[in-house]
Amino acid sequence: MNSHSHNGSAGQPLGSGLGPLGREPVDPEAGRAPQPLHSPGLQVVVAKNELARPSPGSPRGQPQEEEEEEEDNDEEDEAGGRGRSGKPPNAGHRLGHRRALFEKRKRLSDYALIFGMFGIVVMVTETELSWGVYTKESLYSFALKCLISFSTIILLGLVVLYHAREIQLFMVDNGADDWRIAMTCERVLLISLELVVCAVHPVPGHYRFTWTARLAFTYAPSEAEADVDVLLSIPMFLRLYLLGRVMLLHSKIFTDASSRSIGALNKVTFNTRFVMKTLMTICPGTVLLVFSISSWVVAAWTVRVCERYHDKQEVTSNFLGAMWLISITFLSIGYGDMVPHTYCGKGVCLLTGIMGAGCTALVVAVVARKLELTKAEKHVHNFMMDTQLNKRVKNAAANVLRETWLIYKHTRLVKKPDHSRVRKHQRKFLQAIHQLRSVKMEQRKLNDQANTLADLAKTQSIMYDLVAELHAQHEDLESRLTALESRLDALAASLQALPGLVAQAICLPPPPLPPRPGPGHPAPATWSPLSRRLPVAPSDCG
Repeated sequence: MNSHSHNGSAGQPLGSGLGPLGREPVDPEAGRAPQPLHSPGLQVVVAKNELARPSPGSPRGQPQEEEEEEEDNDEEDEAGGRGRSGKPPNAGHRLGHRRALFEKRKRLSDYALIFGMFGIVVMVTETELSWGVYTKESLYSFALKCLISFSTIILLGLVVLYHAREIQLFMVDNGADDWRIAMTCERVLLISLELVVCAVHPVPGHYRFTWTARLAFTYAPSEAEADVDVLLSIPMFLRLYLLGRVMLLHSKIFTDASSRSIGALNKVTFNTRFVMKTLMTICPGTVLLVFSISSWVVAAWTVRVCERYHDKQEVTSNFLGAMWLISITFLSIGYGDMVPHTYCGKGVCLLTGIMGAGCTALVVAVVARKLELTKAEKHVHNFMMDTQLNKRVKNAAANVLRETWLIYKHTRLVKKPDHSRVRKHQRKFLQAIHQLRSVKMEQRKLNDQANTLADLAKTQSIMYDLVAELHAQHEDLESRLTALESRLDALAASLQALPGLVAQAICLPPPPLPPRPGPGHPAPATWSPLSRRLPVAPSDCG
């Protein structure tokens, strides 16, 4: 029951819609007192409106009030969590509403994947059972097809709800009030395409068509009565795109707020492509293995279904034979012992070859990256190679000096030079020079390989830190020089005042003479009558 605020003789429920003036009623929780209506005419209008409404205590008043509350709740949900007071929601409320929409969207995506995979499993089961256990006219086939149709209807509803949550998230993120703003042509096209992909499934009933093909080796035409379910069952594997969406919504990179903030600052979009790139970086072998095996299984079953009606020898219509055909096509081997007869099988083999070429390139890239040295290993390798090259340079230089000395010895220091020995040492001298040049060239190449972009960036960072440290030391040295200058100034001032202080200390007055002893007192030992007659030395004190 809604509480009432009375204004004179008229009362207005707070939970109702707009007031008579077109304004929303005042929420008592907002901390504002209700403003009284000063015009008597307006009071009469309010009273008439209140009298026209059934009382809350009447039996008819409660359902109407409940309907009004439900309409208010629906309006609040459509407005993106707008409060009852009519004020726009604050940042905290918007973040909470956005988090709830994220959870709902993730849950809807999980349910859509479950029902999509359920439909695929039931479709495969029905196709296999209808080929050897029962026929398409049986009741079991009709029941399984009805189950596929029921799961498809639920899947379509979940897809629509998912995109509805997407639109609500767009409205919350961009502060939009109308959902039609988010319905761009691209979004409408993507939603329509997704609904079409999810809606394709074998319908209940038995429908057949004439399938014409040309056999591979004999080139003889072949006709067979095929089921329409073949054309409606194979496209159901396109529902596997839901797996990428679930991987995106359950990825720790996507759900982590800090990662999304860093991505937004660096203008990185968190989509399925980014998640696949991260998985290929973290565990490339596992991703390629799972993708290859799953694509082999799906393609082999598809080829088996396509070749079932024209393969009389059961070569490619057998699952193991279809797996062999797909594997040799995927690996670009192509022995030629198995060839598809129908255009459906040929198209599947063509797509398998394209995927195999891409996966082979990815495997080569992954293996090359695994065999590549890390940064630490590269530094260790460069250090070891540099040490070995330095030793080789020293040995080559020593060989040059040795052969030079031997040539000089056998040409100048002997009485009869041996020309054969001289030519031998000259040949070794040229070989030593050539070896020295080649070693220096290898050393130069090693230095060029070591100077990569990362090393240059690291060197630049080290130089920047060194310059900053030198600048700090320069400032410290300047402060110390300033303090030293102030102390030198104080010392100079003290030295300038030193002669005056010395002169003042020299020109002090002589101490007073002791008094002459009286007739009744004995004279001190240091006093004599001659002390009174000693002349006083003149001074320059003035």
